[in-house]
Amino acid sequence: MSVQFLSTELDKWDEVSADALVLTFFADERPLRGAAGLADWRLCGRISRLVKKQRATGEVGEQILMPPGGRLPFPSLFVFGLGQIDGFSEGSYREQVQRILAVLDAAKIKSFALQPPGRATGLIAARRALEIWMEETEKAGSDLETYIVDTPGAQKEMADILHAYQRRAAAKRNN
Repeated sequence: MSVQFLSTELDKWDEVSADALVLTFFADERPLRGAAGLADWRLCGRISRLVKKQRATGEVGEQILMPPGGRLPFPSLFVFGLGQIDGFSEGSYREQVQRILAVLDAAKIKSFALQPPGRATGLIAARRALEIWMEETEKAGSDLETYIVDTPGAQKEMADILHAYQRRAAAKRNN
């Protein structure tokens, strides 16, 4: 597993070579925030139009695969519903991570960018989001190249967790 940080600046996204962009949003989150809002802006409001037409609801279990149409540097765009903001917890975060990993595995996606579920609204702390992400990725046995999209401040909070993981992985390889 490889984890790197990716800025919330769209021009930085253009420099990434990954199979997919993974977006998440809540059923009662309007306007879309974080990576979902940025992608929607780059897509000229295509996701917002799907929401307005109720073709994308943000409900738990919703999964949408759509082409980015050349406006984003990713061949595939996955959108996942997270349910209601009030019902979101660390447990539901873990469930969403498991669901995302299962869908990406089934789709044979090996590299992707995502803002961890709930991070755009601050419902899960940056450090905890990365800890759980890495735990679940290891449990799933995934060998994914992941670009975590978040703000510079959040990336700074997550950096020591990422470095500790990289040291453990290097030690395992050397044994």
